[in-house]
Amino acid sequence: MSSSYGHLFRITTWGESHGVGVGVVIDGCPSRIPLTQEMIQRELDRRRPGQSDIVTPRKEADRVDILSGVLDGCTLGTPIALSVRNADHRSSAYDEMQHSYRPSHADYCYDAKYGIRAWAGGGRASARETIGRVAAGAVARAVLSVLCPDLEVLAWVERVHDICCPLAPQDVRAEDVEGNIVRTADAATAERMAEAIRRARAAGDSLGGVIACTVRGCPVGLGDPVFDKLEATLAHAMMSIPATKGFELGSGFRAPEFTGTQHNDPYYMDGDRVRTRSNHSGGIQGGISNGEDINFRIAFKPTATVMVPQATVNDAGEEVTLRGKGRHDACVLPRAVPIVEAMVWLTLCDHCLQQLAVRAADRAER
Repeated sequence: MSSSYGHLFRITTWGESHGVGVGVVIDGCPSRIPLTQEMIQRELDRRRPGQSDIVTPRKEADRVDILSGVLDGCTLGTPIALSVRNADHRSSAYDEMQHSYRPSHADYCYDAKYGIRAWAGGGRASARETIGRVAAGAVARAVLSVLCPDLEVLAWVERVHDICCPLAPQDVRAEDVEGNIVRTADAATAERMAEAIRRARAAGDSLGGVIACTVRGCPVGLGDPVFDKLEATLAHAMMSIPATKGFELGSGFRAPEFTGTQHNDPYYMDGDRVRTRSNHSGGIQGGISNGEDINFRIAFKPTATVMVPQATVNDAGEEVTLRGKGRHDACVLPRAVPIVEAMVWLTLCDHCLQQLAVRAADRAER
């Protein structure tokens, strides 16, 4: 099973939803980077369940323990192990799912691939696995705060079902996103989104939507041509998040609406800096960051667990009816915002360290 991500800054997540705990091991983190438990906990608190009435009521404090790699508030350059214990798992709610496959979940596919699965809570297929990603993302953010202090990663809920936030990426502010339970950028839209999620939950149904993300202050030159283009690794990172169904950068799927002359981003000089007058490229050209804002969007499907009877089959090949049980998000987007940001921090940190290595090798040859 592929549970690792990254090259120079590499993470491996571990643990199951209803096991003893979950966590991550980070290898390749530079030494002497300021890092505290509070810095990591701040991000985990944004992701944890039970934050409001529109997310899962599972009560988990998600308190992180730093097991290795940090001394006196600084990284040692050795592997960093982070652990979060599961406290409020109720496996009995999944007894019926031990033999019946939940529609649009990974149950059947895991059985077909491995011949065994952690049926309670979905095991590794559960979004609880993302705790390790968010914790590691906080470490990557600490690294980049030293290497690229002007870098900002900001994600927000742009759409829930058919309700859209009207703000453009350049107008979104972090304090507005964190100022409402939906994590969208407009207060009036947040109220409409929250009410739609409440209605779906009351009906035993669920909603999907879109998370948008902008990266401001990204240095020029991150990303590698051909197979490890920056947008390719970002797409890989985003599509590895549970419930994601689509990724687009810049103009994305609207690009065919333009002609070439309309879509091209003309260059101009802004002092001693090369800029573009438009940003249809989304801040990346030829797989390499050009210094403009990196803008992309991720589509999330409606939560697969719904509280109404659905047709399915069991592991004996019998057709049965199954009703969802347990505690679940009727819409995953509010809690997915910090997950998206974490995966961006991880991707950019890895590319930044690779770029520093390339520059160091170039200087050595000279």
